[in-house]
Amino acid sequence: MTTMRDVAALAGVSITTVSHVLNETRPVAPDTRARVQRAIEETGYTGDAIARSLVTGGTTTLGLAVSLVSHPYFAELIAAIEGEATRAGYTLVLIDTRDTAESEQAAVRMLRSRRVDGLLLTPGAGAGGAVLPELKRLGIPTVLVDRLTVSQDLDQVGPENVQATSALVRHLAERGHRRIGLVSGQPGLATTDERVLGYRLGLGRAGLPWDEELVAHEGVLGRLLALESPPTAVVAGEHTVLTSVLHEVRARGLRIGADLALVAYGEVEWAELVDPSLTTMAQPVEEIGRTAVRLLLARIGDPQRRPETIRLAPELRHRRSCGCA
Repeated sequence: MTTMRDVAALAGVSITTVSHVLNETRPVAPDTRARVQRAIEETGYTGDAIARSLVTGGTTTLGLAVSLVSHPYFAELIAAIEGEATRAGYTLVLIDTRDTAESEQAAVRMLRSRRVDGLLLTPGAGAGGAVLPELKRLGIPTVLVDRLTVSQDLDQVGPENVQATSALVRHLAERGHRRIGLVSGQPGLATTDERVLGYRLGLGRAGLPWDEELVAHEGVLGRLLALESPPTAVVAGEHTVLTSVLHEVRARGLRIGADLALVAYGEVEWAELVDPSLTTMAQPVEEIGRTAVRLLLARIGDPQRRPETIRLAPELRHRRSCGCA
């Protein structure tokens, strides 16, 4: 196994100099730094992260606790976060929360045991009861991603949900629809609650009444279609819901855009590959991921800075599933 002593011998410098180059604990002359870096490349030396953390006080790792349960949106978000972390010189440690309170708490504690410098968390429905108070009490640099809370004492970044969902409803109303349904995501999640609120707001702005019968949770479109007066248009509240809606529509032999208008919150990579193509509200996923990492690094650098809440506006991708030409 290659050691720091091997690197120092090849570069013709002391072990202390190699340490200063690796940990950036003291300025090193450019030509000396170049020799050390060449020696590192030639020997394949990777360093000792644990020992380096004792010197620098940090591990240059960030933790990400997120649900990976059949959610393509999160895969794209993770890629954006990992890319930004790498550019900043950090390694990302990822743990699946499985969207359960127990797994989420275990994931957060596992990341803490790894001594990550900061934590990115997509909180589940029960996070406000246990995980978030624990993180705040321990003073661990934390940024909430995608699912935000009403609390303003943590950094958080995610998409704007209320106005964006309202815009989808109003678009359908402008097409003449008066029975507009919503198939929402998992109850209790911040994103679900905000999109239901946006749905109600859109109805009000279109002059349409609120009817609780027209709201179904977790992809259950069948209940809406079984109503005596079923909806003529539907808003799918998120990615997994959209898939469930399309399965139900196909099973019933309905035609999207003709028998039932459909719009969805959240872009999918196959939106233009289906017929008719899907009208979606596309979240700025890469920007959310990059912003989350930048917020976390700012918090690590200045623990006393004022917390920020950043909401990034989605973009309407207007296609044909809404019945438009």
